Amino acid sequence: MKNLLLITLLFLASSCAELQQVASQYPQLGTVANADISAGLKEALNNGITKQVSKLTVTDGFFRNEAVKILLPDELKKVDKTLRDLGMSSLADEGLKVLNRAAENAVKEATPIFAGAVKNMTFTDARNILLGNDSSATTYLQNTTSTQLYTKFNPVVKTSLGKVGADKVWNQIITKYNAIPLVKKVNPDLNDYVTDKAMEGVFKMVAVEEKDIRNNLSARTSDLLKRVFALQD
Repeated sequence: MKNLLLITLLFLASSCAELQQVASQYPQLGTVANADISAGLKEALNNGITKQVSKLTVTDGFFRNEAVKILLPDELKKVDKTLRDLGMSSLADEGLKVLNRAAENAVKEATPIFAGAVKNMTFTDARNILLGNDSSATTYLQNTTSTQLYTKFNPVVKTSLGKVGADKVWNQIITKYNAIPLVKKVNPDLNDYVTDKAMEGVFKMVAVEEKDIRNNLSARTSDLLKRVFALQD
């Protein structure tokens, strides 16, 4: 975390005075040009977004990745169990799979939104993060970008649910379940649920790459990354 926060500070500093303030606190930064530090951060973020998040966009990118796999919300677990008890396991299986397919399809189209939101962090924000705890950066990004991301991500997910046929599958599931005598009828908002889970998956996968670059020398795949992230080793 320390590596990423330091690089973020320098890339996002908005004036020479701010850069000088950081430089006085970290004199070893004089060995790396400001342009290289900025480029190093961009490369690290690009790795996280394009390398790790891109893994979510392929078939089974969510469904076969236990770290981000979308499971059923609590209110649908009883629906799943009931269908299986009635011999409709294949329909229940398909219902879970198409939710993950929708997320995979949505992330493919919406990843640039996340990249743009990260770059809006100010120098003051970054300085406060540096002085915070080890999870300050992740908490900050979630708190400050989630609303904007959700607003733009939600319609993409809605389109994706239709594109992969999840809306039809779940309409069939809910119709069959609600027709069962004595059950409490359900009407879940799958669009909102998948949006939340897809965003959660994006954050998790970016964090994977960030952690790898900070702690694993072999993950610094260019001379630029090696020079920049060596500052806080």
